[in-house]
Amino acid sequence: MNPYLSMVNSYDRLQRDGKGLPLGLRLPCARPEVNSAAPKAMIFSPHPDDECIIGALPLRLLRQSGYRVINVAVTQGSNADRQSGRWEELKAACEYLGFEVIATSPTGLLNVNAPTREKDPVFWAASVSTIVNILKETKPSVIFFPHEQDWNSSHIGTHWLVRDALMQLGSDYKCSTVETEFWGQNSRPNLMVESTNEDVADLVTGTSFHVGEVTRNPFHLFLPAWMQDNVRRGSELVGGQGQAAPDFTFATLYRLRQWNGSGFEEVYSGGRTLPSNLSPLTLFNNVNLTGT
Repeated sequence: MNPYLSMVNSYDRLQRDGKGLPLGLRLPCARPEVNSAAPKAMIFSPHPDDECIIGALPLRLLRQSGYRVINVAVTQGSNADRQSGRWEELKAACEYLGFEVIATSPTGLLNVNAPTREKDPVFWAASVSTIVNILKETKPSVIFFPHEQDWNSSHIGTHWLVRDALMQLGSDYKCSTVETEFWGQNSRPNLMVESTNEDVADLVTGTSFHVGEVTRNPFHLFLPAWMQDNVRRGSELVGGQGQAAPDFTFATLYRLRQWNGSGFEEVYSGGRTLPSNLSPLTLFNNVNLTGT
């Protein structure tokens, strides 16, 4: 009997069993008390559910470093009949994880994509202004948004929306930027963040609150496998070609840079890994975290 067949059968069984688990369980979840004056980490989510899928580092900033994590619902999807429902699902998911949430409009921004940016500059400028106002009001010290090749049109659009907004804030505004990936792999990640089993379970549970989406495509069940594959990729993309994989089971890949008021700057040479027992604040040594 091939022992690897038994292992593969176990993966298959777990995936099939997962389809029978209830969605949106309101279980006890670690939600530490956060000081209202704490530094802010802001997630610009192209769609409701992205805040959970890429949420490994934001969750650790909340739980280990006392950050306020604020999710901005850039869009609420393109299906008008689902926008209000997706907003309610998003609020439930964020409440479960302990994230705050901000709406960009009652229906979310529309046509957030590169063609709109190119062909309808007036419409695009109004959307950029919405993001500028949110950044001015909240002054986050760390922002999360998709990288520029994250395949999905709204993910790519969100990248340019945030980037254009940063350009309008002037040279005094500096922050750390963390570019995320999901639909399209980032060819140049420089950070691999480990997640504990408990954090992964909470991210899966949070994603399951997006009932309408995971019923269509159960990507909450694929999240642990995706995070396992990130260890494979990150061992060399972040650690360096030919490097051994760290002893992580689950990880998420990011690109961490600094916005210096006019453009992106590298914050360290090479790549970094963040084990689960190391404070996320070590990522930002010698980096402006004031959001000023």
